[in-house]
Amino acid sequence: MKPTIALFLHQPKCSVESGNGIMKALEDHYNFKIFTKYEIEDGFFDGVDIVAFPGGLGDSDSFDFLLKDNIQHIYNFVRNGGRYLGICMGAYWAGKEYFNLLHNVEVEQYIKRPNTDTHRPHAKNLKVEWLGEDKNMFFYDGCAFGPGQYEIIAKYKNDDPMAIIQGTVGLIGCHPESQPSWYDAYSWMKGKYHNGEHHKLLLNFVNRLMET
Repeated sequence: MKPTIALFLHQPKCSVESGNGIMKALEDHYNFKIFTKYEIEDGFFDGVDIVAFPGGLGDSDSFDFLLKDNIQHIYNFVRNGGRYLGICMGAYWAGKEYFNLLHNVEVEQYIKRPNTDTHRPHAKNLKVEWLGEDKNMFFYDGCAFGPGQYEIIAKYKNDDPMAIIQGTVGLIGCHPESQPSWYDAYSWMKGKYHNGEHHKLLLNFVNRLMET
């Protein structure tokens, strides 16, 4: 039986495009339940293995508005051993100002970090190192992670962690779930799609998270 992921969607903050990418990458191995800002029923998380928050456009100040009806359900799920997957915006939301799921780890904008290779938030094919292999991955104002105790899966060019797993929390600053249309939307990105290779990286990351 496939594990189940509860996926939060709210266009554009946690976007349908990112959510669709996550489902495309994982659907052969995971089932999905979708929830939104509206209050979920008691028992919604019964049988759920991972709660996932995708990336999106906009700022993270909408956190309280979007999650006010469900935040306690999510807290209870994670405290009881459920896993949390956050990509870009969803990774920011694991920080202390929001869900506060990490232990002694800061979540920061990569573009404001020392020695970053980009100071602009717009879409680009950023150089990263994923489990020792060089990749170029879709980036849109993603986060980096400060020092702490966790497993580093991927790093930015300046050696800041880009994808980490700490306990039952797995976070990714870039967008391995990206799809061809994301690249076609920008003239400087055309022809740079990863042909599904990054979907396999995301699947391996989530499988790794499931093993914690």
